[in-house]
Amino acid sequence: MSSHRPNLQLKKHALTAISYMLPLVVAAGLLIAIGNLSGGSVITDYSASYNWADAMVSLGVLGMGLLPPVISAGIAFSIADRPGIAPGLMMGLIAHSIGAGFLGGMLGGYLVGYLVLWMKNNVKVPRWAEGLMPMMIIPLVSTLIVGTLMYFVVGIPIVWATNALTDFLTGLQGAGSFLFGMIMGGMAAFDFGGPVNKVASLFADGMLLEGVKEPEAVKILASMVPPFGVGISWALSHWFRKPIYSFQERDNIKIALPMGVCMITEGVIPIAAVDIVRVVFACTTGAAIGGGFSMLWGIGSPVPSGGLFIVPTMTNPLMFMSALAIGSVITGILLFLTKKRLSPEDLQNQASINAEDEAEVDVSSIKFS
Repeated sequence: MSSHRPNLQLKKHALTAISYMLPLVVAAGLLIAIGNLSGGSVITDYSASYNWADAMVSLGVLGMGLLPPVISAGIAFSIADRPGIAPGLMMGLIAHSIGAGFLGGMLGGYLVGYLVLWMKNNVKVPRWAEGLMPMMIIPLVSTLIVGTLMYFVVGIPIVWATNALTDFLTGLQGAGSFLFGMIMGGMAAFDFGGPVNKVASLFADGMLLEGVKEPEAVKILASMVPPFGVGISWALSHWFRKPIYSFQERDNIKIALPMGVCMITEGVIPIAAVDIVRVVFACTTGAAIGGGFSMLWGIGSPVPSGGLFIVPTMTNPLMFMSALAIGSVITGILLFLTKKRLSPEDLQNQASINAEDEAEVDVSSIKFS
């Protein structure tokens, strides 16, 4: 058990930082989308005239530039509490300025966070200087050490790796892009918002920061395929009179569908918990194929979240809806074909349980005066 604890801690710190980063990503992405839809462009010369749409695009771009500092500061804060925030912000600024992107911001956050934690626990100073530790000594010393490493040692290979990954993704064509989209889509749908989904989401958000928008579209699609696919399988079971869902599962599907519109895939978890293998297989397969078509058709999203509401901001909304429909229909058909038909006894038991639950709610004694 102990051998797994460091990995769990690293993941916990990353997820904490992501929770701080996501509102910024969404706000900045939507600002860029609103500005672009209004005909705006990035302001390059503030001494010249510009309009409201230009200001919105520029504000969104500035917000995207804050992602490395925010994720770095979030990781450092999770590790070392408040003394890690200022050094973490500095490491993120270095990562952004040298072109190391979100990968550099994450690495800088881990390095400076653990250094600050070590200094808090091990560095002793005279009593008169104890008040200077969190305000001056720790931020200054940790920033000097890790900042030097970022500029001259660890930052350089991170920049190479980021540039190589960006070039690889932008150069994908044909079967290569389809395969990459399948992998991204399958990961994003595999555990319904769990750790595997978070890895795919973080990767897509990082690529958006580098100007590569296609992985974001795959992530959005794959988050909506499970609830829509489950809904399609429910409709098929009704049309073809093959009952495959209990009364409670049907109620859960009615909740999952509107959640799916908003790109909240967790609504499928109660359905998956009853039949985990078939539901995971169908949702992952459908999202993988839909994601493959999304990448193949070059669909990009400037906004990382928002579900169907941000589809108009994508580079090709109609093709995105086509890819989403393909993935959802495949998921629905697979579930309809693979899930077992409920027996008459099961249906009768479900009906009796449902009737008992309704009977427990007796409002006849309630009087209004």
